[in-house]
Amino acid sequence: MRKLLNPLAMLLCGLVIGAAVRLLDIYTENLGVIFSQMAVWILLGTLIAIYSPTPGRAMANILPFCLGVLATYYAVAVITHGVYGKSYIIGWTVFALLSPLMAYLAWRSKEKGTFSALLRVGIVAVSVLSSLLLFEGFRVYDFIIDGLLVYFLFFKKVRR
Repeated sequence: MRKLLNPLAMLLCGLVIGAAVRLLDIYTENLGVIFSQMAVWILLGTLIAIYSPTPGRAMANILPFCLGVLATYYAVAVITHGVYGKSYIIGWTVFALLSPLMAYLAWRSKEKGTFSALLRVGIVAVSVLSSLLLFEGFRVYDFIIDGLLVYFLFFKKVRR
């Protein structure tokens, strides 16, 4: 796991995942919808951050991952003449550019103390609210995604 958590490996993972997700959008109905939700990306980003050895490495790992996902997702969309809106590109780009800050906070959420507990609650709240406010409400897979997020943030121990 530690070998995977470096900026170059994260960029490569992001590039592969971005293309895969775009192809899921094209060729599957349900998986494409699931991977278009912010909650999935909050979960993946949180996992990358909390398993990174330091907050700086969490920040350095998440940015190339997010940028890689964006680059290949929209490259495949252009190649396949897919439909995508400028507002989505701007929104996901802002999300990607803010990801180092979010990774820093996610990494800190696994420490002891009240502030860390508030960070954990905040991460889950943002995930739930993104599903409710941005993406047509809460669905079955949102329970699974947010359940995994709760497990990793509140119950799973992380070695550092």
